[in-house]
Amino acid sequence: MRPHPRRALPALLLLVALLAGCTGGDPGDRAVPTASGAPDAGVDGLRAPSDATGGTLRLVTAQVDSLDPQRSYLPAVWNLMRLYARTLVTYSSEPGSTEQLVPDLATDLGTTPDGGRTWTFTLRPGATFETGRPITSRDVKYGIERSFAVDVLTGGPKLALDLLDPESLYAGPYQDESPDRLGLGSIATPDDATITFTLSRADPDFPFLLALPLASPVPAENDTAAAYQDDPVSSGPYAITSVDPVAGIVLERNPAWTQDSDPVRTALPDSVVVRTGLTGLDRDQALLAGSADADLSGTGVQEATTARTDGAQGLADRVDDVTTGSVRLLALPTTVEPMTSPDCRAAVAAAVDRSDVQDALGGAGDAVRTSVLWPRSLPGGPEDPDPAADLDAARQALTACGRPDGFATTMAVPDVPMSLDVADRLVAQFAQVGIQVTVVPLDPTTFYTAGIGSPQAITGGQYGMVLATWTADLPTPASFLVPLVDSRSITQQAGNSNYGLLADPSVDALVDTAVGAGDVAAWAAVADAALATHAVVPLAENRVQLLAGQRLRNGVVMLPWTGYDVATAGVGGG
Repeated sequence: MRPHPRRALPALLLLVALLAGCTGGDPGDRAVPTASGAPDAGVDGLRAPSDATGGTLRLVTAQVDSLDPQRSYLPAVWNLMRLYARTLVTYSSEPGSTEQLVPDLATDLGTTPDGGRTWTFTLRPGATFETGRPITSRDVKYGIERSFAVDVLTGGPKLALDLLDPESLYAGPYQDESPDRLGLGSIATPDDATITFTLSRADPDFPFLLALPLASPVPAENDTAAAYQDDPVSSGPYAITSVDPVAGIVLERNPAWTQDSDPVRTALPDSVVVRTGLTGLDRDQALLAGSADADLSGTGVQEATTARTDGAQGLADRVDDVTTGSVRLLALPTTVEPMTSPDCRAAVAAAVDRSDVQDALGGAGDAVRTSVLWPRSLPGGPEDPDPAADLDAARQALTACGRPDGFATTMAVPDVPMSLDVADRLVAQFAQVGIQVTVVPLDPTTFYTAGIGSPQAITGGQYGMVLATWTADLPTPASFLVPLVDSRSITQQAGNSNYGLLADPSVDALVDTAVGAGDVAAWAAVADAALATHAVVPLAENRVQLLAGQRLRNGVVMLPWTGYDVATAGVGGG
C-alpha cells in the first residue's frame, strides 16, 4: 500500500488557507520577520542560513508540463522534481557550485575506462521508494527506458535515445518484445547495485544527462504509462499527495525516506505547496505580499516589479541578479543566398550594434551584451571583446562578397513584442550599409518546430536571417556548442538547433578534438572557429532578477534551473 494516497479535499482546503494571502496578505505572514540578506546573497553564498525544520514551503510558477519525470521539459519542473525524483547524480546545492555534479543515488560520479564510451555506477545502500521497496539498478534502467516510448509518453528530453539506441530499434518497455523483456541492451544491470551504460560514442558529459529527471528510477509494478504523471512514485523526501489544476500541487513528507541515504536534500519543511498557472505579475505579487516563498518559473520578476525593488528599503536586499545561459543570437543560414558567402555573412556581423540590441531587451538589467558563443556561467570561455558596430568593415565585406550596394533578405522572428523590437533595431542597423531586411513574424508556439525547426523550413522560407534564442540542456560547453555548430547535429526533423545550417569540416574536426580531449580550452577553440564563420552571431544573454520571499531560508540560486534550490530551502519553521 502506498504511504501517501491522494487526499484531494483536505489538500485543497490546505491550499485555500495557505494561498489566501495572494490577494490580500496573510496576518500570519506579516508577523514573520523578513529574512536578512544582501543583494545577490544567494548567487555565491547562502541567503538567510537556517537549519530550522517545519512549516510549509510555498512555491509559485507558471505552467507545469508534466509531473512524470520522463515527460517534463521545463527546468522549473525539474527543480521541483528534486523533491521526489532522485537520480544517480545531481547538481550540487553548495553556493557557487550549483552547476557541478555530486553523487545522489550513486556512490560517485561514475567511472569510465574508455574515455566516456562506457559508464558504470554503483548505487548507495538504503534508498527506497515511498512504497518502502529498495531502489535497484533495474528501476533506474526502467525509468530511462520509459523515455523511449515516444508513442505513449509525449514530451520530455530525448537526449538518451541516440546515445543508447542509435538505430532506433527499441520502442520502450510497453512494446518490449525481447526475450524475458530484457529491455535496452546498452544498459546492463548485473546486480541490484550496479548499472553500466554502453554508449554509441564517447560522451564525457553523459553524467550530466543522468542528472536530469529522465534518469530517475520508476518501479515497473507502479507504472501506469501515460497516467503515471497523475501519481508518480517518490524516491525523494516528499511525495505528491494532491494535484488540482486550479489550486495547485501539495507534497508531504515521505516517511520511507531517510536522511542518511540522501547526501543532497535537507528536507526542512513539513510540506510543500505549489500554486501553478500564475502570470508573472501574480507571482511577483505573491512574493511581495508574503504569501509565496519562491518562484519556480526561472523567469525572474517582471519589469514593473523591478521598478519597485530598485532601491526600495528591504526589497533590494532580497534580489539575486543572475544570467540565465539563454543567449539571443542571429543565425545566418549558409544555404540561403546571399548567406552562402562568408563575406556577406561577415558584413552582417560587422554591422551589428549590440548596445542597441541590449537597449531593446530592456537594458543592462535584463540583458548582457555578448560577442562570443559561450554562456557567462561556464568557466574557461573565450574572452569577450565586446566590439561596437563597424560600418566601414561591413561595407568592405559587402564589396568582397560582390554586393557593394548591399542586398535584400528576410528575417524569421518569433511574433512576440520583445523579439520584434530587437528585429526592428537590427533592420535599422543593417539599412545603414544597404542591407534591406524584411521581417517575417512567425507563430511563437511553433517557431522552433514548424517555423525554423528544420532545414526545409529555413530554405523553404528563404530566411537569410533567423532571430532565435538558444539555451543548452546541460551546463557544459559541448551541450551549448554541438547542437548549434556541428554539422552532424543538423536534423531534417523538427527540432534542429543548428539554425545557421553550418557545415564546416574544420569546425567538426575541432569538435572531435574537444570531445576526445575533454578540455575546456579545446571547446573554446570550437567556439572561436564557429564564430569566425559568421553563421551564428551572438547578441546578448538574458538575465533575471530573482526575488526571495520574506520567509525563505537557505536561498541558494540553482544556476541550471535559474531559481532557488528547493532541495535545501526552508522557511525557518514559519
